[in-house]
Amino acid sequence: MGVRTWWQRRREPAVALDTRSDLVVVAASFDDAEACSAALDRATTWNPGTPALLRHHLRIPADRTEEVVRIAAQDGYTPATGDDGLLLLQREQLLDALHCSQERSRMAGLAQRHDGTALGWEALQPGPPAGR
Repeated sequence: MGVRTWWQRRREPAVALDTRSDLVVVAASFDDAEACSAALDRATTWNPGTPALLRHHLRIPADRTEEVVRIAAQDGYTPATGDDGLLLLQREQLLDALHCSQERSRMAGLAQRHDGTALGWEALQPGPPAGR
């Protein structure tokens, strides 16, 4: 067998972040006036080179939730359970200030078109192993 090039190497499929139990919030902002870049600059444990689960917190009227979830699914978002009747929409991605800002704006527009409000966002990444 000869030398394998990068596209011929076998890789184990990555475990989807939304199925992991070791995620911790590494960055967040619930202030409309705060730029995503400022929130990410403030983050002390965010690893820019590692995929993050970007989770948006939305308050949507119950009769509009199904439609919002359907629309967000077109961009790869999945719903998660939230407290106090909140809709959480999340997607795995490499996170940077530009893309965070774009997604934040997209979620604000989606919520507004369905008589709701985007309350904020958080980014989750795997935390340190237990015992550390």
